[in-house]
Amino acid sequence: MTGFSDSAQAMSMVAFSAIATITLLLCVMTGPDRDDLDEFYTGYNSLSPMGNGLAIAGDYISAATVLGTGGVIALCGYDGTVLALSTALSLMLLMFLLAEPLRNAGRFTMGDALARRMPGRSVRIAASAVTLAALLPLMLVQLAGTGQLLSFILGFSGEGLQTGCIIGLGALMISYAAIGGMKGTALIQILKIVMLLGSGAVIAVLVLQRFDWDPGALFDAAATQSGVGPAFLESGLQFTGGSWPRLDMITSQLTVVVGGACLPHVTMRMYTARSARQVRRSMSWAVSSVVLFVLIITVVGFGATALIGRAAIAEADPQGNTAYLLGSRAAFGADVSTAETLLFTTVTTAIFLTLLASVAGMILACANSLAHDVFGGRTRALTARREMTLARVSALAVGVPAILLATLVQHRSLQPLVTLSFCIGASAIAPALVYSLFWRRYTRTGLLCTLIGGSLVVLLLMPGTNLVSGSPVSAFPDADFNWFPFTTTGLVSIPAGFAFGWLGTVASRRRTAEVDRRQYEAVEGWILAGAVRRGE
Repeated sequence: MTGFSDSAQAMSMVAFSAIATITLLLCVMTGPDRDDLDEFYTGYNSLSPMGNGLAIAGDYISAATVLGTGGVIALCGYDGTVLALSTALSLMLLMFLLAEPLRNAGRFTMGDALARRMPGRSVRIAASAVTLAALLPLMLVQLAGTGQLLSFILGFSGEGLQTGCIIGLGALMISYAAIGGMKGTALIQILKIVMLLGSGAVIAVLVLQRFDWDPGALFDAAATQSGVGPAFLESGLQFTGGSWPRLDMITSQLTVVVGGACLPHVTMRMYTARSARQVRRSMSWAVSSVVLFVLIITVVGFGATALIGRAAIAEADPQGNTAYLLGSRAAFGADVSTAETLLFTTVTTAIFLTLLASVAGMILACANSLAHDVFGGRTRALTARREMTLARVSALAVGVPAILLATLVQHRSLQPLVTLSFCIGASAIAPALVYSLFWRRYTRTGLLCTLIGGSLVVLLLMPGTNLVSGSPVSAFPDADFNWFPFTTTGLVSIPAGFAFGWLGTVASRRRTAEVDRRQYEAVEGWILAGAVRRGE
């Protein structure tokens, strides 16, 4: 299987154009007024628990999850399945530990949640900087993947066309965030997750039907076609090149679980719920949707390997990013009817919409943080209309550099960028949120040490991992400056992030520490008990 039929390519092109037009119209129709900040930042909390939960799941399941995790499952079997399960476990961690306190503490951004107990521009600026550091790499992955995905589906190979796709779709994503605000992007996320789960469930059923509804037969066939035999169904295949493969695997899963739960474009959805009860119900819908997606992508990933072979998947893309599409196509068999072509077009459209919605949500989170935490807190005289304008300009200021950088990295391995985002989430944002929400003695100095120190450790260690150099599938395969013998930095950076927060708190001046403690005591009931926030 080297490509897709002309009819499938033509239908996909028509579907892509239609979905881009429809979603842009949705944003225009639901966009906020020029002076309505609450509508822009939270959509007036107007979504139902089911709608908000689907939007959370849509933000959480990015294109990197669909394409990257599907590729790891198809190429590495058991390890990919564990990775997929880790994504679901991450959302459960958010649901049970952080969701309600975040909703109670925050208003619009992560800076609001942190500044609830430690007001000040330094806290807000640090929170905004870490938000950008965590989400910019993920934006590059989605944007760079756009050109590769469309070239694969539509059958063109010119570098200029791929770059044009990145620029054009990047401009569309900026428009979603700037025009639609929270409500507009939420509607796109809901549409995306419904299409993704619906089309994926049908494909998973077709795959299981090919193996007489026997998952065991599917796994055995995948192991046979993998070229590595039983090792495909055992742990460690993804990390065989490392010095400590089991430890590397555990560290990677821990980073995904802790980091994924705290990424700002996901946590910002907590502020759109009207009450603690609604955020619990929203998270129930989100977790259920993500668990269903994990089951779907596992079946489709193993189906891709079983039906076309691991070698063919790696030949199409060494990272396996096309495995989900190849598995979907292979599920139809040799003779593809018009109905099956329509279904495959739905699958490709769902992935296309996933790319659009993922980046739009991330741009919105970064723009909100810049406008509200950095510029909005600079002066009290800033009017609502001016802050709204700043938020929209911030979407442009974030999106344009992301597009330009994506055109530069589109031909490199993008896995280091994905890992970088999760590592910053796990090493800087997670310790800051846990300490801020639950530790009474935590101080402003400790918070700044956590955010800055955790991020710096990740940035120092990441260039030394084997994802950046030292292997044929690394970002720089011809170089070898690999000195850190793990795939992620989590083994060192996660404990370091918590340690920096503790050390900064211990080293704080006694008077400052007392002020911060009293400030926390004043808001502790609001954060932990779900009391009504000021102004509500």
